[in-house]
Amino acid sequence: MNSAAASATPAVFPISLLCLSNSWGGLELNTVRFADWMRQRGWPVQTITLANSPIATRAAELSLPLATLHNPWKAADMPAARRLADLLRGFGTRVLIITRNGDLGLAVLCKTFRLPQLRLVYQQHMQLGLAKRGLLHTLRYRALDAWLSPLPGLARQVLEKTRLAAEKLHVVPLGIELEKFAQPGFSQAEARQQLGLILPDGVVLLGLIGRFDDGKGQDFVVEALGKMREKHPQLQVLFVGEPTRNEGNAYREAVQKRVQALSLTEVVHVREFMLKPEVAYRALDISITASVNETYGMVTIEAMATGLPVVASATGGTLEIVRDGSTGLLFPLRDEAAFVAAVEQLLASPELAQRLGKQARQEALATYSHHRQCELTENVLRALI
Repeated sequence: MNSAAASATPAVFPISLLCLSNSWGGLELNTVRFADWMRQRGWPVQTITLANSPIATRAAELSLPLATLHNPWKAADMPAARRLADLLRGFGTRVLIITRNGDLGLAVLCKTFRLPQLRLVYQQHMQLGLAKRGLLHTLRYRALDAWLSPLPGLARQVLEKTRLAAEKLHVVPLGIELEKFAQPGFSQAEARQQLGLILPDGVVLLGLIGRFDDGKGQDFVVEALGKMREKHPQLQVLFVGEPTRNEGNAYREAVQKRVQALSLTEVVHVREFMLKPEVAYRALDISITASVNETYGMVTIEAMATGLPVVASATGGTLEIVRDGSTGLLFPLRDEAAFVAAVEQLLASPELAQRLGKQARQEALATYSHHRQCELTENVLRALI
């Protein structure tokens, strides 16, 4: 682009975010947060999602421009592609950011047959899994103008498992409003009071923040707690989260039955999902990530920003986020003995816990700010127009 053309390019232009999900987890929450952050930075932003979905509800609460779309035939849904094109034209959208892998097919269909001038950006939230080097995926990814990966390791995985052109790939960490966690403005005692936790003096509160799901590891933590309390009766646990939307309550009920069977009812505290998770983190002494395979542990980063020592399973993106012995302690997946040893190490050495928390906060503030995510994304968007 020559300098004259560059100077004529507007500083901001209309963008839309597409996420046709009826769930409410990290991906959906991040989609709405990102839309709101970009709007605050002056960008005209439209969110496109399912009617009556949690995303739609939250976007309406934030007074974000909102459009709804139904996509029953997925990647082959030409009527939905036409409706999507109408929504994008009506908003004047220059760039469409897709945050859910399952919506890529529809977005590419819309661009190919309705809006060839549209720029498509995929904001990656999940690992790829199997290789996607076949003809269908190659053509789909070729239609993308940019791919944003939140971690360097995930970016390398994209290059290994797809035929995406390397120049389209950018590492843009998903951001968090870190100030809320690093400087919440209230004490641990006040946080516990807000949560209705009346705890005896000397209690050490472990916490796992995240939806109840068999991949998150609440069951693992309950089993370990039952054994640890024989030696460390001061330990208690806080779970904060709701069941995965539209997938039933069976896992949460199973965890609660196990809590009762182990006589842990008085020391395992469960609270619902909250829009101010910084309250929950401030109440804790140690944060736990026990996920089977966390692509990008937002809760881990939030705990780090709070200054908590983190004990996390050594899987997925957590291996890139937590540096063992420096910003947290890692343990092999579902290895109860190693998990217990890590917790006991922190109990035996408050100085270690304090040092890990301090270094974790510094790492989080330097790397995972939502301001940084927005700035890096803006650089990509402006380069496309």
